Parts: sequence; structure tokens; C-alpha cells
Amino acid sequence: MKVIVSKEIEAVCPGFVGACVEAQVVNTPYCAELWKEIEALGEEYRNTLTTESLKDLSGIAATRRVYRACGKDPSRYRPASEALIRRMLQGKALYQRDTLVDLVNLASIRFGYSIGGFDADCFVGDTLTLGIGQAGEPYEGIGRGMINIEGLPVYRDAQGGVGTPTSDHERTKMQLTTTHLVVLINGYDGDEERVRENAAFICQLLCRYCQSDGGSYFLYR
Repeated sequence: MKVIVSKEIEAVCPGFVGACVEAQVVNTPYCAELWKEIEALGEEYRNTLTTESLKDLSGIAATRRVYRACGKDPSRYRPASEALIRRMLQGKALYQRDTLVDLVNLASIRFGYSIGGFDADCFVGDTLTLGIGQAGEPYEGIGRGMINIEGLPVYRDAQGGVGTPTSDHERTKMQLTTTHLVVLINGYDGDEERVRENAAFICQLLCRYCQSDGGSYFLYR
């Protein structure tokens, strides 16, 4: 895959750095060892964070700033990483989907970045462009129906939107049949080292839980 950051995003977040992880994988309905990691992290966060202090985590704070700069209310359209951690702090169980979805959620929770996970075989073309959603642009969020992405950062392939920090698109979502995975990490805080750590963490999880060699990743700006 090739990933392009548009001038629109550069204008509101000149320090943006992203990472694209690509791997061949085997998905499964459930992984008990992975869920032990998720539950341990939830316990750690309940002892160290509140629903207010989590907004100060670098990746979340930066994503909220970009939402505002693009004209979107981050408290109404929460970045996925913030929504997941809030749910943990409120004592609610995370939704269990399948191993790939749960793995990407763990990586997002661990580092605070909103991360998109996609079935790469569902992309149209070989290039993704990160831009800003337009008024009336059609977008079907996973499990959400049609949502308003005006003012949200959005990745588009040759057919249209595939991912935002709030919700990825039904058309390119990960499924049990997914074998070609692409994961996009959104570092709106510009912390290249932490984005690299997040990408490496995902590769390690894929090795442990998805019968993968971990794949590879590259940074983009």
C-alpha cells in the first residue's frame, strides 16, 4: 500500500506521523491469551486514570485538537482510542469481536492512538489518501449505519472513505476470513518514536496470536 497525507491534514497538523503495518494473518473468533492482556491493561488503567485525565494522554489530546481544528466536536464524535479507554474506566466490558479486532483495540488502548484495521483485499486501488470529510460525503461506519464524517480526518481509497479515528467503514472491515491485513496508526501528536513502538507492538501481537511472521511497517507523513 501507498499512503498519502493531504495538504488539508498538513495544514491542521503539520507534525503528523503515521505508520502502516501490513501482514498476512490467520484470524480466529476468540483468543484467551490476548484477552488476558486486555484485562490486565484495563486493571492498570483503572488504577492510574480517570475519564478526565485520559484526555491528557498525548495521542488522545492531539487527536481531539485536530478534530476541533477540522470543525468537529471530539466529545460528540469521540476518537476510538478514547472511547475504548473510557469504557474500561467505567467498568464496562469491551466488546469481543474476533482476534484481529480485539488485537487492534489492545494496541490502540495501550498507546492511545486511534488505529484503523482493514481487510486490504477490500481496498479499491493500491493508494490511501488521508484527508478531511466533506459535507454530505456518504460513509457507513461499522455497526453505526450512515454517519456524518464532515470535518473528520478520513482515509480514502479509489472508491471513497475507508477509515476515520471515530469509526472504520463497513466495506473494508476486518472479518474472520481476512488474511491480508493493513493497520494504520494515526500519530497526530507527531511522536515518531512512540508511533514506531506502537507499530512494533502490533507486529509482535500478530506473531503471537495470528499465525503471522509479523509483517512489516513503514512511516508516512
